Amino acid sequence: MAAPSEGTPCWADGTFGDLEGAKRFYGELLGWSYAESMPEYGDYTQAYVDGKAVAALSPPMPGQDAPNAWCLYLASPDAAATAAKIRACGGEVLVEPMRVGDFGTMVLATDPGGTAFGVWQAGRHEGFEARIVPGAFAWAEVYTREPEKADHFFAAVFGYGVKQLDDDAADFSLYDLGADPVLGRMKMGAEFPPQVPAHMNVYFTVADCDAAVEKAKSLGAELRFGPMTIPFGRFATLVDPQGAVFSLFDPSTTGGEMPQVTPAP
Repeated sequence: MAAPSEGTPCWADGTFGDLEGAKRFYGELLGWSYAESMPEYGDYTQAYVDGKAVAALSPPMPGQDAPNAWCLYLASPDAAATAAKIRACGGEVLVEPMRVGDFGTMVLATDPGGTAFGVWQAGRHEGFEARIVPGAFAWAEVYTREPEKADHFFAAVFGYGVKQLDDDAADFSLYDLGADPVLGRMKMGAEFPPQVPAHMNVYFTVADCDAAVEKAKSLGAELRFGPMTIPFGRFATLVDPQGAVFSLFDPSTTGGEMPQVTPAP
């Protein structure tokens, strides 16, 4: 399998203070099975659907005061060069390019508005082995209070084309790599409490959004938004029992008119 193009979302992992609790929650909700934890890599634990790698879970690194959260990784052919572009475009590199055995090289960074994300230069581990099937990654969006900065930053670093939705109800952009969109960007308005930071919202595929929401709630999650049907599918946003934000997405349930988009200025 060829490594994904630069800027393509290629992997997601979650950091959780209670690793076993996270494994139980997402295992029951999304049907994940798990590989043995890798103590040489901080108990990093890969999750699988039908034998294909779809995500990973890990505890914080020793001495790290990391929030319980999901991190989305964007593909890069040269992690060091991408880290330099991140700095040049006003972002902050939190973890310098770090080789992870023969799996690949990672960078952790934030955009100028504080949205944390990862960069992944593939080695033996090229990223998602399945997408848009139940339990696997579906989509992701940058949630930010500084949308103009985010649009300019991600376009400059990863070469995205940026198109804005013609929607008076939301300030939303789509980032593309010349064909279909690969990432969204949502402006966080007054409905987001000040204590909610900018973040990447990662969507996982489910067969039935409403049933999955009820399952998540029964496992201790809190519903934040939805379920809502749009032309691309039906989705809902939740907070898991440890406070990590994520979304569920059912691509089979669609409705409404396709939105109009215009190139960003």
